[in-house]
Amino acid sequence: MTLAVETTETKAPDEVVRGAFDLDWRDLIRTGAILAVGLVFLALAGMPEGLDSRVLIDPFLSLGYVSLFWLPLIVGWSVANEKVLEGMAATRKSARDVVAGGVVGAVGGAGLSLLILLISAFDIRDPLVNWNENTQAFLSFQRGTGFGVVASIVLCAALGAFAASLHLMPRKVRRAVVSALLAVIAVAVFESFLVDVADTLSFLYSKTGGLIPLWAAAVALGALAFTLLGGGDRIGKARSDYQALTGPAKTRQDTILIVLSVLALIIIPMITGKITQELLANVGIFLLLALGLNIVVGLAGILDLGYVAFFAVGGYTTAVLTSPNRGPDWPEWFPTMPWWGAFLVTLLMAGLVGLFIGAPVIRMRGDYLAIVTLGFGEIIRILFLSDWLNGYFNGAQGITNIPPADFGIFEVKGTDPRSVFYLVLVFAAISIYVSWRLERSRLGRAWMAVREDESVAEAMGINTVNVKLMAFVVGAVLASFAGSVFSAKVGSIFPTSFLILVSIIILVIVIVGGMGNIVGIIVGSVVLVGVLGGPKQPGLLQEFSEYKLLIYGALLIWMMLQRPEGLVPNARRSRELHQDEFLQDAWLKGKVDDEDENGNGAATGDVAPGLAGGAS
Repeated sequence: MTLAVETTETKAPDEVVRGAFDLDWRDLIRTGAILAVGLVFLALAGMPEGLDSRVLIDPFLSLGYVSLFWLPLIVGWSVANEKVLEGMAATRKSARDVVAGGVVGAVGGAGLSLLILLISAFDIRDPLVNWNENTQAFLSFQRGTGFGVVASIVLCAALGAFAASLHLMPRKVRRAVVSALLAVIAVAVFESFLVDVADTLSFLYSKTGGLIPLWAAAVALGALAFTLLGGGDRIGKARSDYQALTGPAKTRQDTILIVLSVLALIIIPMITGKITQELLANVGIFLLLALGLNIVVGLAGILDLGYVAFFAVGGYTTAVLTSPNRGPDWPEWFPTMPWWGAFLVTLLMAGLVGLFIGAPVIRMRGDYLAIVTLGFGEIIRILFLSDWLNGYFNGAQGITNIPPADFGIFEVKGTDPRSVFYLVLVFAAISIYVSWRLERSRLGRAWMAVREDESVAEAMGINTVNVKLMAFVVGAVLASFAGSVFSAKVGSIFPTSFLILVSIIILVIVIVGGMGNIVGIIVGSVVLVGVLGGPKQPGLLQEFSEYKLLIYGALLIWMMLQRPEGLVPNARRSRELHQDEFLQDAWLKGKVDDEDENGNGAATGDVAPGLAGGAS
C-alpha cells in the first residue's frame, strides 16, 4: 500500500526586480562569443555573399544580409527569454533585458568586425576560399573597412536589443510586430511562387526583383492590423475548438477538412504555372517515399538508412518493363509492357526485395540494423551500376526512352507536370489511407509495441520477426509507387538518381515532420522539399540550393535538441519522448505517490495518459 505525499497549495513567489546592469556578464560574453562564431561561420561559408544578389526590398535589403543578421535577433530573444522553474521567482522584464540583448549582439558584432580586419591584414584564402575582398566588401556594406567595423557592432547590438525588447511589449503587440516582420519577409522571399500563382500580384515587385518599399510597408501594416484586431486569436480559438472535438462532431469536421483539401489540391494546379506544378509533383513523390519510411521508422521503430534501395527497385523495374532501350542481354521474347501493367509487376518485385533485404537483418537492433540497411542500400545501387549487370541495366548509361504512363484517355509525362501531380495525388491518397488503416489495426499496434520495447513486445507474444518483416514489405511497396511515377516522369533512370543522400533526406522529412504522424509527414515534405528542394530538385527557395544540406543539418540538430517529436507530433510519440518531464512536473505538483514496497513509484491525478503507474 502506498502513502501519498501531502502537499499544501503555495503561492508563487513575487517577481524579482533587478537593475539595468545587474547582469551575469560572464554568461553574456560567453553567449556573445558563440554568436560571433556563428556569424563568422556563415560569412566564411559564403552563404550571405552568395545570396546577396537576391533582393528582398528594392534597393535596401537583400537575402544575403537577412541570412546573416537573423542570428543576433534569435540570440537576443533567447537571452531575455527566461525559463522559470517550478517554485522559483521570475525576474521582472525591464531595461535589463534590453541591455543584455544589446551586449550579446555587440560581442557577436565584434566577431564580425575582427573578421573584416583579419581579411584586410592576412591572406589565407588557400584553405578558406571565401577569405577574399568580396566577403570583406559585403561585410563592410560596400563602404570601406572602418565603416564595416563600426556598423557590424552597432547593427548587431541594435538587433539583439530589439529582439530582447519584444519581451517588454504586451503579448498582443509583440505578436503583431513579429507577424508584420515575418509577413514582409515571406512575401518578398516567395516572390516567384506568388507571381506564378497569381500574376496580378506582380505590381508588388520592382522590375529587377524585390518588394517595392511602399508595398512592403503596406504588407507590414496589413499584418499588424490583422493581428491587433484579433485575427490570430480567432485562428487559435478555431484550432483549439477543433482539437477539443470528439466523437461524431470530430468525424464530421475531419471529413469536411479532407474534402476541402482534396478540392484545393485538384484546383491549384489548374490555376498555377508549370513552376508550381513541377514543385507539387516533386513534393508528392517525396511524400510517397516518406509515407513508406514512416511505416518502417515511425511506427515499427526500425532505423532504415538504405530505404532508397526500394525506390531504385521501383524505378528500374518499371523502366526495364516499359522501355525499348533496356540492356541488350534481355531476351527478345521479354515483353515490353504498358505502364500500368509494369506497375503491378513492380509492386510484386518491391515486396520480394523487401523480404530479401529484411530477412537477414531483421534480428538486429539499433545501430547494427542501421549500418546493415545502409550497406544494402549501397549494394543495390552499385549492382545497377556494375559491369556484371551492365547487359541488363546499361550500367552508368542508365535506361532511357521510358514511355509516359498511358491510361488511354490521357498520358502522364514529364513535360506535363500537372498530369504527373494528379497521378501522384492518387497514389498519395492510397498511401495515406493504407497507412491510416494500418496504424489503427492489430498489426499497427504490434509495430508500435516493437518500437517502444521489442523485448517486452516479444514477451507479450508478438512475433517480432514477422511484424518487422511486414514493415519492410509495406514500406518497400509504398516506395515502389514513387519509383514507378519517377521513371515515367523523368523518362530515364540512372544509378546516380538513387544516392544514399535520398535516404537521408527522406529520414529528415520523417523526423522533422513528426514520426508516426501522417499529417506531420505531409508538413515535413512541404517544408523541406517544397521550400528547400530535394537532392537535385529545386524548391521555392532556389537560391538556397547550394546550401540546402547545411540547412538540413542545422534544422535536424535543432529539432533533436528542442522538438524531437517533430513539427506535428504524434500524441503517443510525444508522451514517450517527454515521459521524464511529465513525471517531474507531476511530482512537483504533489501528484506522485511514494514508492511502494516493491520500489515502484506511482503517479496519480491528472498526469498524462499512459504515464501513470498503478498504485497497489
